[in-house]
Amino acid sequence: MKAVQVRKAYDLVTAEMKKPLLSRDDEVLVKVKRVGICGSDMHIYHGTNPLATLPRVIGHEVTGQVEEVGANVQSLKAGDHVVIEPISYCGTCYACRKGRPNVCAKLSVFGVHEDGGMREYIVLPERQLHVVSKDLPWEEAVMAEPYTIGAQAVWRGQVEKGDAVLIQGAGPIGICVLKMAKLAGAAVMMTDLNNERLAFAKENGADAVVNAQTENVAERVREWTGNEGANVVIDAVCLPATFELSVEVVSPAGHVVVLGFDERAAQVSQLPITKKEVTITGSRLQTNQFPKVVELLNKGQLTHNGLVTHTFSVDDVHHAFQFIKEHPDQVRKAVITFD
Repeated sequence: MKAVQVRKAYDLVTAEMKKPLLSRDDEVLVKVKRVGICGSDMHIYHGTNPLATLPRVIGHEVTGQVEEVGANVQSLKAGDHVVIEPISYCGTCYACRKGRPNVCAKLSVFGVHEDGGMREYIVLPERQLHVVSKDLPWEEAVMAEPYTIGAQAVWRGQVEKGDAVLIQGAGPIGICVLKMAKLAGAAVMMTDLNNERLAFAKENGADAVVNAQTENVAERVREWTGNEGANVVIDAVCLPATFELSVEVVSPAGHVVVLGFDERAAQVSQLPITKKEVTITGSRLQTNQFPKVVELLNKGQLTHNGLVTHTFSVDDVHHAFQFIKEHPDQVRKAVITFD
């Protein structure tokens, strides 16, 4: 079978590998149909993802069709359409005992720590697969995992109906956060440096948009909220400056949600955090968000609405990565097809 593997930085190959076989009674063989290319896949390709080990078959945004199930599999059968939950965990460490396996001490992420889904067939335990409607187009189903990232950020920020939410960054993840925040009933302001991205955010429900290059974001937030501040700030840009701004513009009793891995220090004093009693929280991957997202997808309440801009055959994967590298402003989400 064909598999897309990063051997070292900028060394992407389509390798021939043996088709995997079921080895345990709880396992499922899936014929992969679509795989989204994520920013983290690009970082692995560029050699800048500090968590990935190489060589690695990449890809964690995966949808496909069940081909075979193990003897003890109860919830799936051959022919089912599924999406992949790309994490495995120990189930016994403190994080797992607290119901937060996304930060398990022994966390393994599909396509990062172990070979991922950008290959013709995969074998996974039943618990990592979720059934979607057969009426759902593959290009919609493949967005399930990015939507769970948005759902997690909204959950971590305790976003409620009527909240004023500021989302920094209108890239693919920012748009996924936007969609989930609007479904929660929030009013949303989005920032970015790119006017086309901001226009797309408006098309997808943003109540207000701000170009952070030409406008003063803090002033716009104060105007928009009647000087109260944003009740929840979700930072999908993840630079020291955007973290500093988050703490500045969040309202008293508000939440700041951080999605980034930037190791550089931000200049944030204790005073505004304590004075406003701000809750600052990280948001990584997802915890139990797949059932909610799958239900929304199946009901047609979550659609990509132009978020998927490009599809490439697996035979054209080199061109796909080169195109994304050379034309980042043209690509919102690119998808690899395995038809």
